[in-house]
Amino acid sequence: MGEAKEKDNREFKTIKVEVDGPLGKLILNRPERLNAINATMLLELAEAARWFDTHRELRVVVVSGAGRAFSAGADLKDSPASDGFARSGNSWLYRREVGQYGLRAADALEQMRAVTIAQVHGHAVGGGLVLTAVCDLRVAAEDTVFFIPEVDIGLPLAWGGIPRLVREIGPAMTKELVMTCRRFSAAEAKALGFLNRVVPAARLEAEVNALAAELVAKPSVPVVVTKDHVNAVTRVMGAGLTPFADGDVLLAAAADEESRESARAYMDATFGKK
Repeated sequence: MGEAKEKDNREFKTIKVEVDGPLGKLILNRPERLNAINATMLLELAEAARWFDTHRELRVVVVSGAGRAFSAGADLKDSPASDGFARSGNSWLYRREVGQYGLRAADALEQMRAVTIAQVHGHAVGGGLVLTAVCDLRVAAEDTVFFIPEVDIGLPLAWGGIPRLVREIGPAMTKELVMTCRRFSAAEAKALGFLNRVVPAARLEAEVNALAAELVAKPSVPVVVTKDHVNAVTRVMGAGLTPFADGDVLLAAAADEESRESARAYMDATFGKK
């Protein structure tokens, strides 16, 4: 028999990652900011996806958030559409590049070889909801709150969020939830087909661990083939919805004065006037 493999981990600034044989963990780790997703985290998420793929025996990765929430979404103080970023003096090409980080991170996580399970609690907001959509399977605590505030901030939903939501819940509900920015519950998210399971908060981690163990116990080849097959079908379903210009869209919205005023009002309401 071969020797048991030791746990492997890698140091990042905004996330924690670990591989223990066939099981992996990816934890969003900015709890003081409710795991708001900044440019550094997006780059690290893409790098973590590549790192996970170097572990040939890895079968399942659980994606979760440290602290009180899964993720509060994009960090408004570090957005390519923010006033500060626009006044930074950085070139249009650089700002466009940063605007693409979210899409690249989402694509990298979705294309990982291992099956991913989102373990969602607290809030999954905007970009945090997109990261949930990227995962293969999704389990949420029953008191989780979801919403997509981008329109109220004066921005379109980026990071490939629109094609992924259309794929998961259909065009009409995507339009409603994105345009109204209203909050919705885990129960509604499950009824829409966005979540696989909703469980009491106290049972969330145990439920996800049991699901991960169940998947690890299955024959590896048909599981991997099933993931790839389903993803291939959804890519065909989404043909023509390629969100390649996320960076351009964000910069265009940032240049619109009405959108900028909406963003300022949202920031004032969220963080208070300075």
